[in-house]
Amino acid sequence: MTALEVDTDPAEVGFDAARLARLDRRLARWVDDGQLPGYLVTVARHGHLVHVSSAGYRDVEAGLPVERDTRWRIYSMTKPITSVAAMMLYEEGAFELSDPIAKWLPEFAETRVYVAGSALKPVTQPQVEPIRVRHLLTHTSGLTYGFHHAHPVDAMYRAAGHEWGTPAGADSAEVCRQWAVIPLVFQPGSEWNYGVSTDVLGRLVEVVSGLPLDEFFEQRIFRPLGMTDTSFGLREGDDVDSLARLYAAVPGQPGGAPTRFAPYDAMGAAAHAKPAFLSGGGGLVSTAGDYLRFVELLRRGGSYDGGRLLSTRTIGYMTRNHLPGDQDLETFGRPLFAETPLRGVGFGLGFSMVIDPVRYGVLSSLGDYSWGGAASTAFYVDPVEDVTVGFYTQLLPSSTLPIRNHLRQLVNQALAD
Repeated sequence: MTALEVDTDPAEVGFDAARLARLDRRLARWVDDGQLPGYLVTVARHGHLVHVSSAGYRDVEAGLPVERDTRWRIYSMTKPITSVAAMMLYEEGAFELSDPIAKWLPEFAETRVYVAGSALKPVTQPQVEPIRVRHLLTHTSGLTYGFHHAHPVDAMYRAAGHEWGTPAGADSAEVCRQWAVIPLVFQPGSEWNYGVSTDVLGRLVEVVSGLPLDEFFEQRIFRPLGMTDTSFGLREGDDVDSLARLYAAVPGQPGGAPTRFAPYDAMGAAAHAKPAFLSGGGGLVSTAGDYLRFVELLRRGGSYDGGRLLSTRTIGYMTRNHLPGDQDLETFGRPLFAETPLRGVGFGLGFSMVIDPVRYGVLSSLGDYSWGGAASTAFYVDPVEDVTVGFYTQLLPSSTLPIRNHLRQLVNQALAD
């Protein structure tokens, strides 16, 4: 197991330990109030882990506490790993960001674009602009998610078996073929919409590299970084009890009763074994210690103790706002579920980033970049303060509690230098 031990006194890197304790009290209150099953949080600065805390249970009903080596379904925190994988291939000259993806995934060459009508009788038109690699990395491809329930194309995804999962037995190649026959929500490059773009990017990595996505991750990312407990679902021999139970929010009753939660085993059981579909957008389970290694790779500009996965320049390019005219997600995107607030937040090649802290409305730094998962996991890197933060729990959906905003305000208020 990956060790997760504090290695430096917070004061040595500019944190006030008493103020950091406010973070624990706020998070523990959600556990004590029955709104959060359990959590684990990490805070590091200048590459030193200065704070690790946890409370509650990884399995409430079984009385199993959160432990430092607990495995978590990180869902969309898989996306930054897939984006790094793609950019590793980009650095090798395997493709240009402007290349049409149909060069490797020909099924997307003739994908139509929704114009009007219903899910049963859509009116479509041809692509004016092809889906390019950069559109997958920036979620401007026109692909969507079935669980949005915001557009007729979303309903078409659900009708095809794509909501919170994919049809049984379908692998990455088959899933992409199914998506390619459903219309795009808009012309590629014209808007931002959170969807299966990174899953398609994962398939692109497979085709370009000649390796299944799990093997590419293992050989090129996990093994070099020492991420020994990260995989697509549990592996043979893994202890099922090491994986936290998945919970779903149960809305409070009228009159102010708080939101509660209940086990969601029907969805949670999918992570008990390696799936047929290796979802580059949401398929990994990991530990806090493993993911910290990945986040520290980002903070260090692509380097790790044994070498380098990406150039510092590439990480810098990925974490700039790539939305046209430096717009934020609220302006260029659609008002629907995403793993981040939309005001004052831009999007790069695999990450969101704060482009206007005042408009964002949270104590944060310009250029702070991040992403999170559907079950309320989250991380961010603050390059101004040289801080990384990771948060782990298993509560669907991620919008249930304002965890991500609280992480920033309570970590930043504890900085004392």
